[in-house]
Amino acid sequence: MGLIFDAGIADLYRSWCKSPQGRAMDGFVEESILGHLAPLPGDRVLDIGCGEGNHLLFFSKLGLDINGIDASSYAVQRARERLGHRCTIQKAKAEDLPFSDNEFDLAVLINTLEFLDDPLSALSEAGRVAKRGVFIGVMNSFSWFYLCRRLQGIFRKSLFSNARFFNLWELKTYAQQAFGDAPMTWSCAQVCPSFLGAAPRFLEDSKKLRHCPFGLFLGVSVTMRYWMKTDQDPLKIGLKKAKQTLAGGISVQKAHPLNGAKGNERSLSL
Repeated sequence: MGLIFDAGIADLYRSWCKSPQGRAMDGFVEESILGHLAPLPGDRVLDIGCGEGNHLLFFSKLGLDINGIDASSYAVQRARERLGHRCTIQKAKAEDLPFSDNEFDLAVLINTLEFLDDPLSALSEAGRVAKRGVFIGVMNSFSWFYLCRRLQGIFRKSLFSNARFFNLWELKTYAQQAFGDAPMTWSCAQVCPSFLGAAPRFLEDSKKLRHCPFGLFLGVSVTMRYWMKTDQDPLKIGLKKAKQTLAGGISVQKAHPLNGAKGNERSLSL
């Protein structure tokens, strides 16, 4: 199940979301979802690990039918308070979703895999319930941010001390195991460290830099692909003509059109 956010951890995560890195990540998530998944008004979307509903609010503005799950009772309650009747939110595990196959058009996991014990099961479940696409957003283990957090973790504990970061090749491997040979697109954000200031920010808009696998945030989008294979076995035993009728002959009386008394006796074979 991994790490379940309580009130204390949720406060730390909320503070991080308000930081420059957190705000930059939210912007990239929104841009990536619009570019990769191209959601349409009315689409049913499931936010797996929705937390307090930050991204559900974004989906709501797009006119989507929004739904969320989280393993934290605290997070679910907070999300319900923020979104009210606009959203259906349940307490559930990412590895065991309480939904039918293909129940949603899209499924997203944003900063969810980092806190799970079994990422592959969560991805498989996302692919099961989504009929069109899955978006996965994770913290990149090849980024400057990860290196800084590792150094800080030597001296003090932080929100990300127990989080597992992923690189592009790890995430692609998981996706291929979960979804098979499905089409994938990916991009990164915030390749340049924030402590360098505003000077290198113009580089972030470069399309080539978006495909540099060393950014703070890594987004992978998967288009669902379904396959059907049937075995064409020839019929080896031919149909034989029945030797007798199924009912052995049924005697019925057909009324005479004039007197309605006795009619002609006929044998009806089924």
